[in-house]
Amino acid sequence: MTPVLPSPSPEALSSIHSVVHLVYTSDQQGYNKRLSEELVGDKSAIEWTDATWNPITGCSKVSPGCKNCYAERLAGRLQVMGNPRYTNGFAVTLHPDQLTLPLRWKQPKKIFVNSMSDLFHEEVPDSFIFKTFEVMEKAHWHSFQVLTKRAERLAELAPQLPWPENVWQGVSVESRDYIWRVDRLRKVPAAVRFVSVEPLLGPIPRLPLKGISWVIVGGESGPDYRPVEASWVREIRDQCLDKKVPFFFKQWGGFTPKAGGRRLDRKVWNEMPRVKPQAIPIFQALR
Repeated sequence: MTPVLPSPSPEALSSIHSVVHLVYTSDQQGYNKRLSEELVGDKSAIEWTDATWNPITGCSKVSPGCKNCYAERLAGRLQVMGNPRYTNGFAVTLHPDQLTLPLRWKQPKKIFVNSMSDLFHEEVPDSFIFKTFEVMEKAHWHSFQVLTKRAERLAELAPQLPWPENVWQGVSVESRDYIWRVDRLRKVPAAVRFVSVEPLLGPIPRLPLKGISWVIVGGESGPDYRPVEASWVREIRDQCLDKKVPFFFKQWGGFTPKAGGRRLDRKVWNEMPRVKPQAIPIFQALR
């Protein structure tokens, strides 16, 4: 049975928050900024989003891209620091009290859903996935970025889920062996379908781009990172240019996320999907 944690006390969160911000002053700012964001979710160090929302934490490895999982490293560190949300370490854990968090964020944001887990993990009950989508539908002023490696379950559940225009659905593809996930994604009636090629572990000469709204590419970061080759990145960039698919190059990677920078051929590639602007919520419009 998937564990469900109660809400931690404000005093506990306050104490841990102070420790996290002390850690943030260390040299590995990129790494520790991600550590901080798990407690201050309305700001994110991830370049292609504004905020993270984690009603679920924890995951398990399903393919080579998971080998050096940054979320697993963060979860272990947060557990050692006493964060009550990581009592179970990186075991899949539900946090029902976090479900309504985006409804309390008044300013429109791009929100990465479950940066510390996978919404379509086999241990997450269908009912919890449905509740997550209900919140995304209600919080129409935000854009929600859902990313999964469980493309089969995504395709199975897609007909039962609401797909408002503010929900972007993506799949991770780390090498040519996993481009089949894109085919499953195409079955999903999301307004924005995107592919995250991070960490890029090898050449992908024929990335399927029909019906895809956006591609993110990034090299791996962390102590045991596997280096990315420039030719692999250019190959995907050129395919996106040819098919007129927005291309976002996140990082070269290295020991820390910022170690290699973000420039590809002397340019920062920050292209985003073309979407309709979301209506401003009434409480924002009346200010």
